[in-house]
Amino acid sequence: MKTRKGTRAGQYVVLLAYLVFLAFPFLWLVSTAFKPARELGSLHPTWLPRNPTLDNFRQAFDEQPLLDAALNSLVAALGAAVIAVLIATPMAYVMARHRTRLAKAATGWVVVSQAFPFVLVIIPLFLVLKNLRLINSVPGLIMVYVVWALPFALWMLVGYVRAVPAEMEEAAAVDGAGRLRTLVSITAPLLAPGIVATALFAFISAWNEFFFALVLLKTPEKQTLPVVLTHFIGAEGVADLGPLAAAAFLATLPSLVVFALIQKRITGGMLAGAVKS
Repeated sequence: MKTRKGTRAGQYVVLLAYLVFLAFPFLWLVSTAFKPARELGSLHPTWLPRNPTLDNFRQAFDEQPLLDAALNSLVAALGAAVIAVLIATPMAYVMARHRTRLAKAATGWVVVSQAFPFVLVIIPLFLVLKNLRLINSVPGLIMVYVVWALPFALWMLVGYVRAVPAEMEEAAAVDGAGRLRTLVSITAPLLAPGIVATALFAFISAWNEFFFALVLLKTPEKQTLPVVLTHFIGAEGVADLGPLAAAAFLATLPSLVVFALIQKRITGGMLAGAVKS
C-alpha cells in the first residue's frame, strides 16, 4: 500500500514539474510584457514586475498594425480550419469504413507527408499560386494552410470515425433509416468531439504559422500576426523586448481562449455508454 502511494506521489511530482516546465516560458512572457523599460534593462531581472505598466502594449499598437494583422490571421486560420474539416470528414469516413488496400496506402501516405520540410514544398506552392494569381493574398494563404493541414486532419478523423461503432449504423439501417439520415442523425453527433479537435488543430496551426506567410505575403497590410511580430526586431537583431513581449502575449490569447471554450467538448466522452454490450 505504501509503495503504491509513494509511486503515485512520485508521478504527481513529475507531472507538476512537467507543467512548470511548460508554463514557465508563458509566465515569463507575461511578466516581461508588464515590465517598464528600466526593469527590462536591469542587470538583476526579477520574476515579477515591480512597477507593472501598460506602456509596452501602447507602444506595440503605436509601432505596428497589430489589429489588422490579427484580423488577417483570424480570417486565414478560420478559413483553413473550416475548409480542412469539410474536406477531411467525408474522406475520413470512407477510409475508415472501407479498409481496402487503397485506403491503407492513402493512410500511409498521409503519415509520410508530415515528414516533408516546408522548404521542399514552398517553391511548387509558390509557382502554383503565381499561376492562379493568388500570391500576396489571404485566400492564397488559406489554400496553402488547407493543403498543409489536410493530411494530419484526415489522419485524426479516421481514428475518430473508427471509434464510432459500426453496429450503431447497422441498427439504424435495420430500423429503416437511409444512409444520409444515419450519417446526419447518428454518426455526425458522435463525431462532433473529433471534428472540433481537428478544427482546433487546423486553427492553431494556421494562427501560429510563420514561414508560408513570410514568403507569400509581401504587402504590409496583408501580413499575418506572426510576421508582424518580427518587425519589433531591428536590422542589427536587437529586439524591442517590451513591446515584442506585449504583442506576443496578445498573439497567444486567441488559441488559449478557443481551447478553454471547447476543451470540455473534446474530452466529454460523447461515446460513453452509446453501445451496450
